[in-house]
Amino acid sequence: MEDKRLPLPPFTLETAKQKIQMAEDAWNSQDPERVAKAYTIDSEWRNRSQFINGREEIMAFLTQKWQKEKNYKLRKEYWAHTGNRIAVRFEYEYQNAEGQWFRAYGNENWEFDDNGYMQKRFASINDLPIDALERKL
Repeated sequence: MEDKRLPLPPFTLETAKQKIQMAEDAWNSQDPERVAKAYTIDSEWRNRSQFINGREEIMAFLTQKWQKEKNYKLRKEYWAHTGNRIAVRFEYEYQNAEGQWFRAYGNENWEFDDNGYMQKRFASINDLPIDALERKL
């Protein structure tokens, strides 16, 4: 059995924002193992049109993601919460292999287990090509 991953649900405004900041920090580390440790062993994801299940698939997905998305920088913002769920809006910027910059916008819906691990993550994401001068992150 894994340790508890504080803060635990049910979330308050303060603890929901704490979970969001923890996720932002982990994703900005670009460390697939660090990110995957926040999810249950059998976590379910929808990321754009991909369905990803479990920590091993999460780590593989993130490894490929950050090999393609260079100079990655993410910002997450609180949207709403209730009980064991948190909704987040986010944006991130990255550069592809050809040097083109993008800003990705999206929303995530998160559901946590009783031990504070994310068991479901559903993300809707859109990418917008931008000029380097348009970067804001």
